[in-house]
This record gives sequence, structure tokens and C-alpha cells, in this order.
Amino acid sequence: MPPSKLDRLTGDAVLLADGAMGTNLFAAGLPENSAPEQWLTEQPEEIAALHRAFVGAGSDIVLTCSFGANATRLALWGAGLQAFPLNQRAAALAREAADRAPGPVLVAGSVGPAWQLQAPNRATFEVELETIFAEQIAGMKAEGIDFVWLETMVTAVEARAAAKAAIAAGLPYVATASFGRDGTTPAGLSPAGFAAAFEGLAVAPVAIGTNCCEGPETALASAAAMERRPGIGLAVKPGCGLPQVAGGEPSTPKDPAPWRDLPRRRSAWARRSSAAAAGPRRPMSPPCGRQSAIIGEEPENTTGQCRPSREETTQNSISYGRTNIWPNGCGKLRCNSEFYPPKAQ
Repeated sequence: MPPSKLDRLTGDAVLLADGAMGTNLFAAGLPENSAPEQWLTEQPEEIAALHRAFVGAGSDIVLTCSFGANATRLALWGAGLQAFPLNQRAAALAREAADRAPGPVLVAGSVGPAWQLQAPNRATFEVELETIFAEQIAGMKAEGIDFVWLETMVTAVEARAAAKAAIAAGLPYVATASFGRDGTTPAGLSPAGFAAAFEGLAVAPVAIGTNCCEGPETALASAAAMERRPGIGLAVKPGCGLPQVAGGEPSTPKDPAPWRDLPRRRSAWARRSSAAAAGPRRPMSPPCGRQSAIIGEEPENTTGQCRPSREETTQNSISYGRTNIWPNGCGKLRCNSEFYPPKAQ
């Protein structure tokens, strides 16, 4: 039997994911304080064009414009009852771009957190969350996503509920969380705690790791601190640091140099931790906060002022994580700002 596209997820090759959906849509004219998902019906061609640009830049995986398309988040702008059709639309736009690619491109259904306050009864709360995520995933499955990508998960119960919804839908899933320099999510979850959230589930994740974070060093360090069973891959999709606003314009505080070396460093960590995982189950690395010296030196904290035009973001670039990388020049990093509720005290 010939290999399927999904076989690539479990192979040895490094797959390249796409870039910053929200950031690029805002650059294309999405009004401030608007949800990217609003354009699924208002300006679908802008989303379709961005998917095509990511495919043209060499992405092996494109993520749907559905990060905040669960009923809880959609309700914030009066679309709480539209979760299924909006996720259908998001998947259809990404699927069309992927199917027109000259080579195999996977479509990942992006699922972000619901930001629900945890109820006293954890078991009941997890069931409620699973129902919310199941509706979102069902909409994307109807239009042919290849797998689910859980992004920016902040609590173990939410990550587990989303994973169970993907499993119930019969879809593979990748799970990532965003960690700060203190080594925890905004809700205080550690990399080890995040990895443990999937223990005992009927189907293990295809890969676990990090997304966004505060630059590639934090993303790699947090991912390396996750214990992975044999056969579970490593997913690293970093942001370019917390945006700094000067003169009303956001810019990245990170030098672009770390991104040029990121695929090699990510591959080295994947090989090292996968080899260790074949032996006794144990943490793959020291605590997150001690990883910087092993992974690489901290870059100089400079402010990148390179802000490409909309046309530049779709030409001659390679997309990696939430960053568009140019072969030459300063790298022209684009950041996608995430806003989190305060950590529980």
C-alpha cells in the first residue's frame, strides 16, 4: 500500500508548518479588536489568499483559521451558535489551498482554548469542554481536515478534553501549549504537567510540544522538558517574543538570527529526546529554566523594525511557526500577539 499523507506525520522528516494567521490578517485590513474568524464569512478570499501564500512558501502543513472558533469564544462577538458552519468554512478554505498544491500538504484543524473558568467538579467540567471542542472539530472534519492541532492550551483539563474530542472524531492530533520564561502556561501549567495530561487516553498524540512562547529559546526549552513516549513526535511552533509597541506600531523584540538555525536545533532535540525515550521512561531534560545554555545562547534583545508590506509577506518567504523568514536581510519577523487572563493565584 502506498504511503498516505498522514504517514509523513509519523516519519523522520521535519515538517514545516505555516505562519501567523492573525498577524497577517490584521496586516491585510482586519479591524482591531476583531476576531480573525469573522472574516470566514465577511472576507473569505483574504483567508484563502493567505493559505495559498503559505503553501507557495513551502509549508507542509497549513492550519485552519479557527483558533478561536469554539462556541465560548465565538459568543464574545455574537456567533456562539455558528461554531459548526464557521469551522466548516475554515476547513474548506484551507483544504482548497492544500489540494491545489503541487505536492502533498496537510491541513490541520486549529483548536485554541475555550477560556472557561474551571468548575468545582473537574470531571463534569471536562465533559462540558469536550462537548464544546467536539462541535468545533466536527465542523472541520466535515470539510476534510487531516488532523487536529491543539494550540496554546493553558490547563491540563482543557488539553485533555480537546484531545478526547479529537479522538472521538477519529482524527489524529498534535498538542502544543505556550509557556513563559518562568516555564509555565498563563494558568501555571508546567511542560511536564502538559505532557502528562494525555496519559491514559485511548489514542496518544502524534506529537506534543510548544507554540508561541517568548521566542525560540523558550519554545525549545519547554518542549525539551516534556517527557514523550516512544512514537510521539516533537512539535515546536514558536513566536518571536512578546510584541513591543512603539509609536503605535508593534515590532518584535527578537533578533531574527535564532530562526535561521531553528530547524536544525529542533531536529537535534527531537533525535536526542526520541533516543532517550526508547529506554526507561524519565524526563528528557533538566527543568525548563535551565535549558538556555544547552539549546543556545540568548540572543541580543534588539527591536526589529522590519515591517514588510502585505505583498512582501507572500513573496520569497519561508513560513515557520508564527514567523515569516526571508532568505536575506533582517528576516522581517511578524508577531501574533496573544492575550491571556491572569494566572490563578
